[in-house]
Amino acid sequence: MPDMLLELFSEEIPARMQAQAAKDLERLTVGALTERGFMFEGIKAFAGPRRLTLAITGLPPEQKDVREELKGPRTDAPQAALDGFLKKTGLTKEQLKVETTPKGEVYMAVIERKGRATPLVLAEIIPEVMGKLPWPKSMRWKPGNPVRWVRPLHSILATFDGEVVPCEFAGIQSGNTTRGHRFLSSGNITVRRFEDYEAALKKAHVVLDAAERAEIISNDLKQKAFALGLEPIEDIGLLNEVSGLAEWPVVLIGTIQDEFMDVPAEILQTSMRTHQKYFSLRDPKTGKMANRFGLVANMLTKDCGKEIVAGNERVLRARLSDAKFFWDEDRKHSLDSRIEKLKGIVFHAKLGTQFERVERIEKLAGEIAAKIGADVTKAKRAARLAKADLTTGVVGEFPELQGVMGRYYAQHDKEDSAVADAVRDHYKPVGPSDAVPSEKVSIAVALADKLDALTGFFAAGEKPTGSGDPFALRRAALGIIRILLENKLRFALKVSDDLLTFFADRLKVALKEKGVRHDLIDAVFGLGHEDDLVRLVARVEALQAFLKSDDGANLLAGYKRAANILKAEEKKDNKTFTSEVLESKLVEPAEQVLFAALKAHREHIDLALKKEDFSAAMRDMSQLRHPVDTFFDDVKVNADDKAVRENRLNLLASLRATLHQVADFSRIEG
Repeated sequence: MPDMLLELFSEEIPARMQAQAAKDLERLTVGALTERGFMFEGIKAFAGPRRLTLAITGLPPEQKDVREELKGPRTDAPQAALDGFLKKTGLTKEQLKVETTPKGEVYMAVIERKGRATPLVLAEIIPEVMGKLPWPKSMRWKPGNPVRWVRPLHSILATFDGEVVPCEFAGIQSGNTTRGHRFLSSGNITVRRFEDYEAALKKAHVVLDAAERAEIISNDLKQKAFALGLEPIEDIGLLNEVSGLAEWPVVLIGTIQDEFMDVPAEILQTSMRTHQKYFSLRDPKTGKMANRFGLVANMLTKDCGKEIVAGNERVLRARLSDAKFFWDEDRKHSLDSRIEKLKGIVFHAKLGTQFERVERIEKLAGEIAAKIGADVTKAKRAARLAKADLTTGVVGEFPELQGVMGRYYAQHDKEDSAVADAVRDHYKPVGPSDAVPSEKVSIAVALADKLDALTGFFAAGEKPTGSGDPFALRRAALGIIRILLENKLRFALKVSDDLLTFFADRLKVALKEKGVRHDLIDAVFGLGHEDDLVRLVARVEALQAFLKSDDGANLLAGYKRAANILKAEEKKDNKTFTSEVLESKLVEPAEQVLFAALKAHREHIDLALKKEDFSAAMRDMSQLRHPVDTFFDDVKVNADDKAVRENRLNLLASLRATLHQVADFSRIEG
């Protein structure tokens, strides 16, 4: 089958927009083709600094004929309904059929469309898709033309089966030519299909695939660093960004002047990454940052990049001079002396200033420290200093270094090492791959910081919504969960019910990758008194293992049968049945056995739960499986004798109450 090639060639597309633009181009094209009844074998999108490309394989040469029957309004419906249907179908009333249905006579439209040649359909689809591309930012670049694009669009290359697909967008007519590298090639390149297109671009110093460009950069950087006895500091985000800046990436190595090497490595790395897109290198023997950096050029030069490196070193010198100035100036004032300045920084209109927040965190950190066995004085001191670096020049220039710089300044002020580390670590974990604090003083401050944010914003009515979480409260809750679970801390969350529910939802997210069922978390939270996450997870894991067994699955089925009976009978009688069973009213052997089993195992289960031996509790619960099965096989619950019936319903209520010692089984699916 024939193939299609589409290239949209423009001025430089911001690197951060390229990958999503390629996905959107593919998504919109697939949707447009599907709507028109097209099937194809494969599709792949590419993005680069100056072009978006789409290659589709296996498109049929013609669109299929379409015959469609549409049901319309009833024949006695208002005229407006009929007019709307006619407009939708493009038919006249005389072209409609009348069909008799159980609801009366209705109009039917039979629409037959002859399939068109694929190039004609593509000529319709391409401008439509281009107009729908959802750029985060776009511009008008032609006077008097309202069409917008991310950057000025230069050409549209569109071919099908090697021939041009004639179409137009923003006054630009499609063709079969493109251009190569801005500086390393010249003239137009004529292509027919994807294979010769990709090869021609490579000859014109353009690597089409972003993944291939990233691999070239990564390998070249490693080799050139290795030649110097160094290695790159891994930075996937920067690698992906830089691969969107160069069509023909060339890695060069520059030197950082020695005068800047006494500046903390984090400042150097952040300055180079943020402003210049440079890669940092380190000495693998010491683990320390080296006085070299890697840069990616988009050029091949006769001097092997010497002038490019020299120019970048001059620019870097100016950047690092500013960073060094801030670093030197900041150390002239202690962190403690900066706390007063926090009164001038508003944290949130409803929650006061950063100074007021620090006072809350300090108090809370002390309380938490006492509960987890951390040094209370050190925890409160670290909390007192935790936000002071927000007033420094370095953090003002590089906000992502808050906490990190606080530790450096605390060390400079001769603060205790545990205090300094806690100042750095209290923001952790920042993301799912970030390590959690493991030292108790750091843990106390990190928990206090996140709990203050959560309780404060929830109380202020600033809860996350489905469309947004501007204060990163989901991340804060996940951070607390990870800190508690990974450090196995027995720390009860004394929070509001709605916040506890929020924690339950976040816990489902945190445990999803471990294969823990979300309904079991609901079932344990449903007990209404479980706010110790370590204990909760242990209970959930034991419950999940139990339900995977035959005894567990059958007991759950028995519970659900009992619960359904109770629900129906309680509604009928307008009462709730209790666990008060009269032994004298138990006339059938099967109900007598179930009563005895519940009486014996309820105490054992309760004792095991108090000891937090959840596996033992599940083993005891499994002993109820056969008495429950036998009860439902041999006993008629709704006996004719009213007293016997109520006693049996109370027996089922006793089963329900026994299982609810472990979890709210009504919330368990299956």
